[in-house]
Amino acid sequence: MQVLVRDNNVDQALRVLKKKMQREGVFREMKARRSYEKPSERRAREKAEAIRRARKAARKLAQREGLLPAPKRVERPARPAQAR
Repeated sequence: MQVLVRDNNVDQALRVLKKKMQREGVFREMKARRSYEKPSERRAREKAEAIRRARKAARKLAQREGLLPAPKRVERPARPAQAR
């Protein structure tokens, strides 16, 4: 994983790195590896995650087909343009 530091702005580079690591699941992996997980617990967790993913996919499909109402969109105020 690589992040470029522009104009000696280390804080922004750290934020970008943290976001990339979050997206890749690095923090979740580190938390899971802190302690031993029994194989039976691992299977149960993976099965629950698979069920959660399947339900989410089915819900999204139903929303696309119009069977379920789409979630309410949150209106956010426009951010002012920043000078680069």
